[in-house]
Amino acid sequence: MKPQFAALGLALVAAASPAAEPAAQDAVALVEQGAAFLRLHGKAELIRRINARDPKFYRGQLYLHMRDARTGIVLAHPVHRWLVGQDLLEVPDANGRKYRRDIIELAATEGKGWVAYTYKNPADGHPEPRRDYIARVGNVVLESGIGTR
Repeated sequence: MKPQFAALGLALVAAASPAAEPAAQDAVALVEQGAAFLRLHGKAELIRRINARDPKFYRGQLYLHMRDARTGIVLAHPVHRWLVGQDLLEVPDANGRKYRRDIIELAATEGKGWVAYTYKNPADGHPEPRRDYIARVGNVVLESGIGTR
């Protein structure tokens, strides 16, 4: 087989393969990138970019979202835009755990880290274990989550 056809074949196989699940280091890197952007350009601009699905902060299954560090109210979300403005602190995960309270507490005490919860997949209704990496930057919490299957 000629080299150019072999390369084309490999490219087609890669393109046909399902996208890899984001890894923990991808979520951490995205939150850190968001924090750097926030410090440089401000809260309003980061909110705008997240909600507009800017490719810097939205990569399919891996995306950045933001909440108020004190109240927990969602400030920006590229996938579930109906969440923006919502206070979800008392809304439990699929197992009844109010994990958003854990996010606010971790942000207040440690400033960053991981919070695990169970997410009901809207596509099939099945519960899925997830983890969000969070970091407090000023008066907001930046988050990016990954599946843990």
